[in-house]
This record gives sequence, C-alpha cells and structure tokens, in this order.
Amino acid sequence: MPTETQEETFTFEELLAGLKEVHRLILWNDDFNTFDHVIHCMMKYLDYSEPQAEKIAFKVHNEGKCPVLEGSFTEMEIYRKILQQEGLTVSVD
Repeated sequence: MPTETQEETFTFEELLAGLKEVHRLILWNDDFNTFDHVIHCMMKYLDYSEPQAEKIAFKVHNEGKCPVLEGSFTEMEIYRKILQQEGLTVSVD
C-alpha cells in the first residue's frame, strides 16, 4: 500500500523567516502614544509587571526602541499585529 505524502508550500518570506530561530519584537518610540498607554499594553498583552513595563516605556523614550519579546517568527507576528492594533509602533527583527 503506497504512503501518501502531503506537499507543503511556503512563501519566500516564510522560508527566510524560518532560517532564523529566534526573532525579537521591537517597540519603537513615537510621538503619539503616552507612557500610560505603553505601560498598559505591556502589562495586558505581554504580561509584564508594572515596574517592568515602566522600564520598557522609559527605555523606548530615551533610546528610541526596545526589544520586548523573543520567540518564533509566527509568535512575534501575532504580538506585532495585536500591539499595532493598539496603536503602538512595533516590528519583528
């Protein structure tokens, strides 16, 4: 009895993303989000404590960006979309 195999297809971007094992979610400074909103989002979606979220907000403000999470490309993309819907400026590295 022959064995059936299912062929998977991937986009070029998915192939490139798969080459890198760990991706980072980067939060960028902007001119329209308040400290309170950034802190709220870090606590609500990324499960940071209030002091941790405050440190992130100040680092973003002072340095222009801050890595806030590491994981698979797929996981980082999910969080990127969630935080973008909240108005934050984020990217996956």
